[in-house]
Amino acid sequence: MGRGSREMPSRLGEKLTQIRKSLGVSQDGLVRVLGLSRKLTRNEISKYERGLREPALPVLLKYARAARVNVELIIDDDLELSAALPGARKTNGPSRVTSAKKVKPKEV
Repeated sequence: MGRGSREMPSRLGEKLTQIRKSLGVSQDGLVRVLGLSRKLTRNEISKYERGLREPALPVLLKYARAARVNVELIIDDDLELSAALPGARKTNGPSRVTSAKKVKPKEV
């Protein structure tokens, strides 16, 4: 594997904040929920949520497991996380972010 930086999902911080809030915990509380009291601090959680730092993959996996969602929902900017979180309205699956209005094809 290369040592170069990789592209960070632009909505990652927003989604990590959504997860924490859906769990009803503070940043300190999230560190405990994730079971990372000896490895993470509230300050690091704050940096993740503000998009200043990217969590390691094992940390993202712990977020996903705590929220009971697939890690893909957290990472993929095109997928909406909110409907899959605990206490959220249940759907038939993840929805995609739509940036443009879909145009119906013309009938021939």
